[in-house]
Amino acid sequence: MTPQSPDSPPLRQLVLKIHSRCDLLCDHCYVYQHADQSWRSRPTFIRPDTVRSVADRLAEYAETRALESVSVILHGGEPLLVGPARLRDICAQLTRTLSPLTTLDLRMHTNAVTLNRRHLDVCREFGVQVSVSLDGDREANDRHRLDRRGRSSHDRVVRGIRLLQEPEYRHLFSGILCTVDVANDPVAVHDALTELAPPRIDYLLPHSTWDSPPPNPAQAATPYADWLLAVFDRWEEQGRPMPVRTFDSVLSTLRGGPPLTEAMGLAPSDLAVIETDGTFEQADWLKTAYAGAPETGYDVFRHGFAEFATHPGVRARQAGVDGISGTCRRCPVVRSCGGGLYGHRYRSENGFDNPSVFCADLRSLVDGIADRVTDRSFAPAVLGTDRLAWAQLELDRLLLRRTRQQLAAEPDAADAWRLLLALDADPEAAPHLDEVLAHPYARTGLHRSLRGPADTARFMSLTAAAALRAGVPATLSWDQPGTRLHLPTWGTYRLDTPGRIEVTVAPDAFRVRAAGPGADRAGTWVPVDEVLASAHWHPLGRLLAQDGPLVDDADPYRDCYPVPVAPPLACGEFVERLGRAYELLDKDAPDRRTDPDAFRPTVLTPLEAGSGLVLGAHGFGALGVAVDVTPEEFARDLPRIGRRARLKALRETADLHPPVGPAGALLDLADDGLGRAAYEEAARALTALTLLPESELTVTGAVLVARMWSQWAGRRG
Repeated sequence: MTPQSPDSPPLRQLVLKIHSRCDLLCDHCYVYQHADQSWRSRPTFIRPDTVRSVADRLAEYAETRALESVSVILHGGEPLLVGPARLRDICAQLTRTLSPLTTLDLRMHTNAVTLNRRHLDVCREFGVQVSVSLDGDREANDRHRLDRRGRSSHDRVVRGIRLLQEPEYRHLFSGILCTVDVANDPVAVHDALTELAPPRIDYLLPHSTWDSPPPNPAQAATPYADWLLAVFDRWEEQGRPMPVRTFDSVLSTLRGGPPLTEAMGLAPSDLAVIETDGTFEQADWLKTAYAGAPETGYDVFRHGFAEFATHPGVRARQAGVDGISGTCRRCPVVRSCGGGLYGHRYRSENGFDNPSVFCADLRSLVDGIADRVTDRSFAPAVLGTDRLAWAQLELDRLLLRRTRQQLAAEPDAADAWRLLLALDADPEAAPHLDEVLAHPYARTGLHRSLRGPADTARFMSLTAAAALRAGVPATLSWDQPGTRLHLPTWGTYRLDTPGRIEVTVAPDAFRVRAAGPGADRAGTWVPVDEVLASAHWHPLGRLLAQDGPLVDDADPYRDCYPVPVAPPLACGEFVERLGRAYELLDKDAPDRRTDPDAFRPTVLTPLEAGSGLVLGAHGFGALGVAVDVTPEEFARDLPRIGRRARLKALRETADLHPPVGPAGALLDLADDGLGRAAYEEAARALTALTLLPESELTVTGAVLVARMWSQWAGRRG
């Protein structure tokens, strides 16, 4: 058997079936009501020796692939039917085996009909996150989700959700999953779900294939898109009170981000399923296609996860754009819909080599969201670099506010926020706060705090740096996780040990000292005009005079480039070469400093040799520069990459065109042609943009095209 390549996407999620029966008789359930009926031959509940084998196999795989975390989703049937005692034994076995090797993320998907405090006490003990299936209000939910006696399940499910929302269990509630039925009122369904204040909602299309199409009672062209777009409009009207995974995934991919659900997007599948008898299966919604569709022939007693990952069906769901039909590959919304859920592509004549049976709906949904979120108003940022920088600063401020919301329960962060508000309210201090917020790696840190655990220490050090730059006396304390305290725009202070610290800012100096019990609280004052490195302090330097770019070789968030950053510089050769590069630029383009469209980097960061000039993921003004770049290379490539930086930054702050359509690629071609002085290529792209229907460009986009034509004419002549 071919081993899994170390470069192949690892499996990070396991759906573990711990009970194969259910106390509801939902008529749309893919386990019991579709082509595959293998549940009939499975053990009712998973045996302890099977759990041990699962845990051992997953631990072996996590260690081999060096996985930082794995998710195990306890599933069924209905997992609560194992009872609290068996549930605890299962969680304990998984935790004992996996926790020494990786972070275990335990989850459970339940109908919540029998959810009680004994179940939730087990979940609280092991940190099990609980998601609940509910299809809306009583009428909508009971259209399909009745128990085996034909009785409503609605009140019992809502009772379980209310129990989950009690203070001692609230942190375990991860969201509601709702299967779409176009016969239900979409707004009534959404309002019923939002009234329960779930932390997340996930709307699921009913499992269907080309052989067994989804219900369409009104014979509408795109009934599921129409239903979901009505929910989207209501969600927008409410102010997006909680994440909705389908909508968030489309919004992410439309802006160039990753998909957030396997049901849409081209991200490789990282999922395995293990049944109650220990057999490996592919995603179990494949039961919709045909009897035996999810089977692999593997089990945890004879095979490991690495072997399972080599199964052709698993590989097919990891192939990205190469694994979807030719029709899908040619579709302009493929990056957002990803060809739809793999199981929804099935047709008995040719297997899975088809678009989704929901193809028209997915296209209409993506187009509809794209049209709704496109801001067609004029953005002044298109008129010059200064206005663009201001728009970028407004974005930084928005990210700072959102990070503050994540840190609302942190008392240290509350102190920092009060200081930030005071700085912002002071006309003399506010520009200095803006200077720190505009530091490109401040943006990177804020982005990462929003996508993962918030970096409290970074939030605190950013605040201290702003107070220091404004010369406003202040004292802040926080837990510093490492020995390197980086003050954005200033430099790095090396601590003797990590731990609780106190940073005091004076008008012309700062002091860092340990704040824990029994610590040496003397500390050392560091003058702000200190430009020489010492045992504890490594200041950042500027390339030219006071208005020159910083050379930042130490910020922990500078690793936002597609190539590795270089370690902190040990000599001045790099800086000397860049100084000569700027002399060449001033000689070859003396009007560059006054050109409103010129790109003027604010931060230069050394990258590994051979990288050339590279833009980072976040932050207008950051430029990565290979440590071996020559002055001639820098002066030659800066105008081209500067144009790309401006266009990228403009797209972050304004809509130039709908996310779906030809305008985006044409703008890239025109901009690149102008940057390389390839004027014929630029003219062809600009001509194509000019001939597009008016709806394909926003007002800002049209102004940008007009400015590009002017630049083309001026440089062509």
